[in-house]
Amino acid sequence: MKKRPLEIVVLSDIHLGTVGCNAIELLQYLNSIDPKMIILNGDFVDIWNFRKYYWPESHMMILRTLLTMMTNGTDIYYLTGNHDEVLRKISSLQLGPLFIRDKMVLELNGEKVWIFHGDIFDITMKHSKWIAKLGGKGYDILILINKLINYFLLKVGREKVSLSKRIKDSVKKAVRFIDDFETTAMELAIDQGYDYVICGHIHQPKIRGYENEKGSVIYMNSGDWIENLTSLEYDGEQWNMYKYQELDFTPSQRIEHLIRKNKIQSEVYIR
Repeated sequence: MKKRPLEIVVLSDIHLGTVGCNAIELLQYLNSIDPKMIILNGDFVDIWNFRKYYWPESHMMILRTLLTMMTNGTDIYYLTGNHDEVLRKISSLQLGPLFIRDKMVLELNGEKVWIFHGDIFDITMKHSKWIAKLGGKGYDILILINKLINYFLLKVGREKVSLSKRIKDSVKKAVRFIDDFETTAMELAIDQGYDYVICGHIHQPKIRGYENEKGSVIYMNSGDWIENLTSLEYDGEQWNMYKYQELDFTPSQRIEHLIRKNKIQSEVYIR
């Protein structure tokens, strides 16, 4: 099975340990690439909503796959987010090819790239953390309800819907949260002299340019593996947005093969 060689892959908001995580799809993606560096840009493990009775084998396989990639020469940078903020206590730790950081700066082809999760721009993180945590639990429940609704919609030949995405879009448009988040990140990056700024946190994959009287910057957000199933890829020359599509994978890379090969049961729980 030939894997795509890449210089850098940025993944964010995977939320391992929650029912909304599309772990098997992420496994397919990881098994199809050969990157020199992976940046896990926050909320990789959802420590806020982690429960010891829910840790499917597919989630454990994500960890095993990343360990194998490190053994084979891939450097992994784990940048802390709000759902795994406990790791900020050890954000200078290095264990071989694994680095835990709060943020990082790369220089690629003479251009400076600033990478961080982005929760520092969220007022609910700074002033009302308990509200944000409550929202996180509600989001998880909404995902479950949405899966049930989509099950019946598919049975009657209707297209699937995303309740959480519709709710988030309507609310965030009302308060201009996403636009304010992006503008803040871009203006701060320009002030600091960066050419690119990469965030996660808001689950909105995007690549866009921005310019003000002080300069210009490229803003990128790697999205998430709850709804959008996206990542950022750097091939040594340019950045691209990857969007997961089942049809992109060969039979040996698809879910059915992984299930047989690794005996995954999506409803296996550790008690």
